[in-house]
Amino acid sequence: MKVTDLTLTNFNNRAFNVHTYTLDSIGDLVIAKHPLAIVIPGGSFDHLSLREGEPVALAFNNCGFNSVVMEYNLVQDEGDIYPDAGLDVLSTVKYFRDHAAEYEIDPERIVTVGFSAGGHVASLANSMANSSEYQKEFNFTSKAVLPNKTILGYPLINLAKIGFDIPEDELDKVPADDFVKNSALGVTDKTPATFIFHAWDDPIVLVNNTLEYLEALREHNVPCEAHLFNRGGHGFSLARTDMVVKGREWQDNPHAGHWFELAQEWLKSEW
Repeated sequence: MKVTDLTLTNFNNRAFNVHTYTLDSIGDLVIAKHPLAIVIPGGSFDHLSLREGEPVALAFNNCGFNSVVMEYNLVQDEGDIYPDAGLDVLSTVKYFRDHAAEYEIDPERIVTVGFSAGGHVASLANSMANSSEYQKEFNFTSKAVLPNKTILGYPLINLAKIGFDIPEDELDKVPADDFVKNSALGVTDKTPATFIFHAWDDPIVLVNNTLEYLEALREHNVPCEAHLFNRGGHGFSLARTDMVVKGREWQDNPHAGHWFELAQEWLKSEW
């Protein structure tokens, strides 16, 4: 495997980093080109969760994907989070679609994988990709930047549906635009087919987020598969024993960890 770090520039001329995990060429494979997973970690917009980055990318590698972990701008970085975080996703999709031959990927099998806050970034990026307003302002086409599928893990969809009060000194960081605050508002019939998983008892990103997004997908006839696990809390990532943080033993959850296998089955059925 080849691991590299790249600095890309998004449609707003902002530089951001991606980390690529490219499988070595094996030879005359029946399926010569790999699908690509673009992993977008969560982290409450003030950090990027390591548990939702490289381990997830490597899990996709183990299933025959090439993968990317994408960094996006956070609250402490210069400028606002949006629109740049969404544009980072769209620029990443376009870069790897344009360089598909170099990375031995199928440009029509690109999936974005967003967790928690990264789920908001991924879902809003899809909305932006299909928005004529954003297309005109940033000079891109939906065909060039829209992923083919999207996986959302315990995703933040509506900033009003979190399980705690936003501190007063951070309220000015909340986007004023309803389209940005609630990515369900941007769902259209062109939104990529979506796989969603969430825990019913999530105390941070309430399961209402997923329910609202599912309703939007249904209204626009977007293909979807969803799994709501009875327990799992928030931020369980792959829910493996080797990824449990001290004091958070509940993260070892083989039942909720089935999401990854289910997502692979879903992708195979879609492709």
